[in-house]
Amino acid sequence: MPSPRLEQITPDNVLAACAIAIRPDQEGLVAPVARSLAEAYAQPAVAWPRLIVDDGGPVGFLMAFLDVQWRPDDPADVRSGLWRLNITADQQGRGYGRFAVAAVADELRRRGTDRLFVTWAPGPHGPERFYHRLGFRLTGETSGDQVVGVLAL
Repeated sequence: MPSPRLEQITPDNVLAACAIAIRPDQEGLVAPVARSLAEAYAQPAVAWPRLIVDDGGPVGFLMAFLDVQWRPDDPADVRSGLWRLNITADQQGRGYGRFAVAAVADELRRRGTDRLFVTWAPGPHGPERFYHRLGFRLTGETSGDQVVGVLAL
């Protein structure tokens, strides 16, 4: 695998980020990058969006969420994790998703966090097997129609 890296979203690469297209059978499972960037713009203190690139150019997009109060009834339940992960259809299965999760884990460790949360839509084309292979375990919670997983850092 080439050496992937993360880049901040800038005026120079925002259109490339928005052009990230997943497989058609995954389209109902993760929001398009443009929506993620709109949410990041609206919540800059929470969102950590990054373009995943290698020597050949953009291969994906990730967005982490940072220090979010998860449940309004429990002020101590503050979480951080992977909010979105979009890997281009032709680059899936090449290790970029694994790289993205590791990059978010590294950033959360740097910020002093010891758990990485993620949610995903269950289903035959969903990412559940991917997250389980990386060590995530189900928490038993749901967030809307998605299940919640956690990885100890």
